[in-house]
Amino acid sequence: MFSKILIANRGEIALRIIRAARELGLKTVAVYSEPDKSSLHTLLADEKICIGPAKVSESYLNVPNIMSAAEISKADAVHPGYGFLAENPRFPEICQSQGITFIGPPAPLMRLMGDKSRARLEMKKSKLPVIPGSDKTLNEIPEAKKEAQRLGFPVILKAKAGGGGKGMRIARSASQLEEQFPIAQREAEGAFGDPSLYLEKYISKARHIEIQVIGDTKGNILAFAERECSIQRKYQKLLEETPSPFVDEKLRRRMTKAVQESARFIGYQSLGTFEFLVDEQKKFYFMEANTRVQVEHPITEMIYDLDLIKEQIKIAAGEKLSYPPGLARRGHSLECRINAEDAETFIPSPGKIDFLVLPGGEGIRVDSAAYCGWQIPPDYDSLVAKIIAFAPSRQETIKKMKTALEMTTLVGIKTNISLHLGFLANSSFIKGDYDIRFMESFLKKQQPKSED
Repeated sequence: MFSKILIANRGEIALRIIRAARELGLKTVAVYSEPDKSSLHTLLADEKICIGPAKVSESYLNVPNIMSAAEISKADAVHPGYGFLAENPRFPEICQSQGITFIGPPAPLMRLMGDKSRARLEMKKSKLPVIPGSDKTLNEIPEAKKEAQRLGFPVILKAKAGGGGKGMRIARSASQLEEQFPIAQREAEGAFGDPSLYLEKYISKARHIEIQVIGDTKGNILAFAERECSIQRKYQKLLEETPSPFVDEKLRRRMTKAVQESARFIGYQSLGTFEFLVDEQKKFYFMEANTRVQVEHPITEMIYDLDLIKEQIKIAAGEKLSYPPGLARRGHSLECRINAEDAETFIPSPGKIDFLVLPGGEGIRVDSAAYCGWQIPPDYDSLVAKIIAFAPSRQETIKKMKTALEMTTLVGIKTNISLHLGFLANSSFIKGDYDIRFMESFLKKQQPKSED
């Protein structure tokens, strides 16, 4: 086992890793940018090292500075969290060259699954159903048009080198494709340094369902029950739940078995998530795999009563997967992402938290780096807290989450708590009858009616 882990991240995920490391008896090193000097991960780690100014390219994406921090602190492992360097295959290679263990999948796996076109082809080989799309990357509009005509409109443009909604654009006609193609290229270039795109058939009435996997270095792989992620804005998830109210036991077994076999086919190691669209006929199609811990991992932990981060750390240290096949799940769990933003305009709301009350009680978990007096910097993601609820049934979980949100108070900044309360009161959500179009219809209903 390691003696000291450097956390190449910030915010709630850095705190999450600190907690897991402490429970394993390990020391932690926080790296931080200048505006994060008073952030909670900086205050609670055993050691802290400043790695640069606010700009991420000069701090949290600055590999030389991070590696220098690892050398200075004598850290023997690095955990990337999510975002930033978490899916950059050069980072684990550099760690390895310095004799430092990277806590995550090996670089070849990250490189394979990070290239969305290659990942699609590999999943086809493993017999996993994929969304009909282009088998090669597209760099010019004429070839994109040709592929779109073959697939049939509507289609969706996606960045070859990454996910998270960056470089994703829907085109319902050839003229829209011509208009959206350069926009998607610019977004992909800005987010991933690679403008290459590929096309997929756009499935409008679908659920966004993902399957958590974990694998050790000895070939043992386990797939968990699905997470429902259909409530999202601009491809950014807002609320997640498990199990999905749409997925029945037959589909659940088919999906987990297919993912487990595909993960074994590519020799998957560490934590990862396979993401799918599931249509009205309950046919599922692979979209992508994320080679990192997901923001929404706590809801899986809640229904299985386990700690995925601790297990990920132990696997990186060479230990065998400790979870048995057929691990039993229980109850239902929801996660609401509380962002520092205006609930109506979605404009970020950085600033000082003057007063803070976070919820608690049976079945409530809060993953957050917020505290009273904290100055939320404008330079990073607006996530302030993840509120997670757990209860024996979905109906009880919804009630528990509603109560938790109503008891949450943040003074000094705007948050999207009212938006989440609107979700929980929505009749379609309560019935479990929603898909990836939910947010669009929800916002339309929220718009004030014009007076005659």
